[in-house]
Amino acid sequence: MKNICKFGLAALAAGTMLSAPAAAQEAFNGPYIVASAGVSFQSDSDDDTLLFDTDGDGVFDDQVNTTAPADAFGPGFCNGTAQGTAPGDGCVDDETKVSYAGRVGYDFRSPGSNVVFGGLFEVSAEDGSDATSGFSTTPASYTLTRDIDYALSLRARAGFVMGERALVYATGGASYARINHTFDTSNGANTFTSVDDDKMQWGYQAGGGVEFMLTDALSLGVEYLYHNYQDDDYYVAVGQGTADPLVNPFLLVSGGTDISSSNNFDFHTIRATVGFHF
Repeated sequence: MKNICKFGLAALAAGTMLSAPAAAQEAFNGPYIVASAGVSFQSDSDDDTLLFDTDGDGVFDDQVNTTAPADAFGPGFCNGTAQGTAPGDGCVDDETKVSYAGRVGYDFRSPGSNVVFGGLFEVSAEDGSDATSGFSTTPASYTLTRDIDYALSLRARAGFVMGERALVYATGGASYARINHTFDTSNGANTFTSVDDDKMQWGYQAGGGVEFMLTDALSLGVEYLYHNYQDDDYYVAVGQGTADPLVNPFLLVSGGTDISSSNNFDFHTIRATVGFHF
């Protein structure tokens, strides 16, 4: 975040240096198009876990127990992709990925005012991903991964013009994203069936940025966005396969278990922007 602040201050300084006598049309007033590119990254959390529904009631609030009884996932969980069948084998953290987008928007600025209000529609390919792994006493590992395919977003933005050429703004609104899921396990006894995969999910985006005019039409900027989606449809149904139903922890309560992860899928992006203002 310190680097973002430095970039923003530099952009403001450049915008002030590029100030020129006001044209017939004030800056940041009217339609525009913007292309952006940058990176997306996760807020790694050490308390990420897999969630289980062992009794088939549709609520993922159960513990998978052995016949002892004991917690079958006693070895624990990790935020990332399991590298073996036990926690000691380690997990690979979620990677920083490429993010790019295109948008069209419109800014409203009253004559003589430095306050700007507007709205925009954006299509983005975030490439953001999030993996959660669990380890059972078998021993075995289980990893559920989800990633963004694309997102359609409608956001408002409001800001303040400084030096006539630089705009500092906040932005936020609704987003509709396609989220893909994958599941991997070293358990070769049970069967694992993905349910409700590749579903569109609603969420929101919020953030801010700075944009300055190089000319009366061309702008450059930097923007930060927080993304949050309610990803609560997908789960993995665990079946018997070749496992013994009298001792297999997944089968003891109701003959099967469903596996999911946190309902919230969130990540961050930092992008550089280039725009053309009409």
